[in-house]
Amino acid sequence: MKEKFQSIAKELLIAGVLLFSITTLISYLRTPTLSSNQLPLKTVILLDGSSYTLTKGKPLVLHFWATWCPTCRLESGNIETLSKHYNVLSIAVNSGSDTQLQAYMHEKSLHFNVLNDKDGKWSKQFNIEAFPTTFIYNSHGELSFTEVGYTTTAGLLARLKIVD
Repeated sequence: MKEKFQSIAKELLIAGVLLFSITTLISYLRTPTLSSNQLPLKTVILLDGSSYTLTKGKPLVLHFWATWCPTCRLESGNIETLSKHYNVLSIAVNSGSDTQLQAYMHEKSLHFNVLNDKDGKWSKQFNIEAFPTTFIYNSHGELSFTEVGYTTTAGLLARLKIVD
């Protein structure tokens, strides 16, 4: 019985390592190429009508997502948790009107900052090809990490601790 348990545990460990390796490789291959690793310092109008200024001084999570993306829906709770402790600007791409997006946020009990990228201008500027895509900038406004696809809360927090 003990040998069978060890065999199963070994197989699970191998499968976990393979899955981690494959997802890391896919994320790396799908990482967008940016014209600059510097945070574009701009002021934007958020979904709630308030102004949000992209500034240096604190780490920033720039998160591209869409309401129609199943992976984004899974990850939204992670972004919500992160937004309670760090600067987060989420950019909802091609996700409908402000009213539709506000209804989505209310329905899902999400409160993080949202810029509605109705025309895809921001996603084009950042060469986004897959959703979700998350950029983490350090306090100097320099790009430190890029993640494509689902990322756990622990993974995001670990990356932020490294740049903080």
